[in-house]
Amino acid sequence: MVRPPGHHAERGSPQGFCFVNNVLVGVAHAQAVHGVGRVAILDFDVHHGNGDADIAEPDPTRLYVSSHEVPNFPGTGEERGATGRHRTILSAPLRSSSGSAEFRRAWRDELLPAVRAFQPEAIFVSAGFDAHAEDPLSSCRLSDADFAWITAEVAKIGRGALPIISVLEGGYNVERLDRSVRAHVKALIDA
Repeated sequence: MVRPPGHHAERGSPQGFCFVNNVLVGVAHAQAVHGVGRVAILDFDVHHGNGDADIAEPDPTRLYVSSHEVPNFPGTGEERGATGRHRTILSAPLRSSSGSAEFRRAWRDELLPAVRAFQPEAIFVSAGFDAHAEDPLSSCRLSDADFAWITAEVAKIGRGALPIISVLEGGYNVERLDRSVRAHVKALIDA
């Protein structure tokens, strides 16, 4: 895990507590140095990862999928479904006060099927835990169990054969962040 978060940093433009887009630096390295082809970037932070989407969008070997609260900072990702010139930017906006059912439905019915169809060679996770019910920057109502669930579902995609790289994004209630990160890491280990 790394801090500060990075998924708002666009090409040449730091934003929203983010100076460097950690995930896309990792994706570029994996592709250039390790010969990784198709990469899926999964983002469950409460805020749309405008930087992840901005940097990934021009490259058809990069799929970006996100669930996030709308309206909320940065005011992007409000259109549901696939966008971008290669249709590789997918958003599943969640309304304020969304909880487990809406979150899990978005991932189960929309985002995870798109990731499977893309057949990535590596998965990068923008792991934001600020959609937690007790986080001060969110009106969503997720729990530690929701973060464990999405992590386990992501791990099933590769069935242990795909590298999964997780990068910490948001989470501003330190006690809840600790528990959510533990649930996330435990689900990765147990996969």
